[in-house]
Amino acid sequence: MLDAPVTGKRQVARGMFVIGMRAPEIASAVRAGQFVNLGWSGGPLLRRPFSVYRAEGEHIEVVLKAVGGGTGQMLALEVGDRLSCLGPLGRGFEFGGGAREAVLVSGGLGVAPMLLAARDARAAGMKVTWVHGARTAAELCAEKDGDAVIWATDDGSQGTPGTAVAAAPDADVVIACGPNRMLAAAAERWPEAQVAVETYMGCGTGVCLGCAVPLKRGGYDRACKEGPVYRAADVDWGALPSHLPYAVVA
Repeated sequence: MLDAPVTGKRQVARGMFVIGMRAPEIASAVRAGQFVNLGWSGGPLLRRPFSVYRAEGEHIEVVLKAVGGGTGQMLALEVGDRLSCLGPLGRGFEFGGGAREAVLVSGGLGVAPMLLAARDARAAGMKVTWVHGARTAAELCAEKDGDAVIWATDDGSQGTPGTAVAAAPDADVVIACGPNRMLAAAAERWPEAQVAVETYMGCGTGVCLGCAVPLKRGGYDRACKEGPVYRAADVDWGALPSHLPYAVVA
């Protein structure tokens, strides 16, 4: 567990912010799709899980919206304030197998693991296409990465009208992150896609069993240990809530 000082904060879309912190041990080891569990003085009893958005040098970043008391407190932190940072946690995306192209599909806060996913896919020799969707142009993340970038908005105010799943091309490797209803649609189109699942979390280390993910074969996995990345067709999407107020990808 690290004492991680806040190093910066910036806005990347309407209501969406990136918070940076110094966490060298995590920055050197984290893979796309893994997350950190964050706590702070005066914060909620339970830590908050966030996918690592960027990792460079000794620093990592997470992306979030203020959707409740906890994330509101995080956005009120100033440079130099300290976060208690546990990670990297969970199982990330896999980019082996000699594939030549990866398509990254994100919706809303699903941008959270995509900069690292683009980095890891390129390191594996893949061409990267990033498809990002949101309700409106103002809610699209201003920061992007990929050999090609495709925008999609529900209201047609930027890019392709409709969803990111509908706007995305097919590829050897498909990575998806966003609301569970979006991931369910991705599973219909690409059963072999790798998806980062939204779920409630408590401990983040596999002890509390609060992050159960229902499986098509029966039974449950723990998103914090066996996930949060799953083969899309393995998850019982009908048994998961379609949206959560904060999530492992938030």
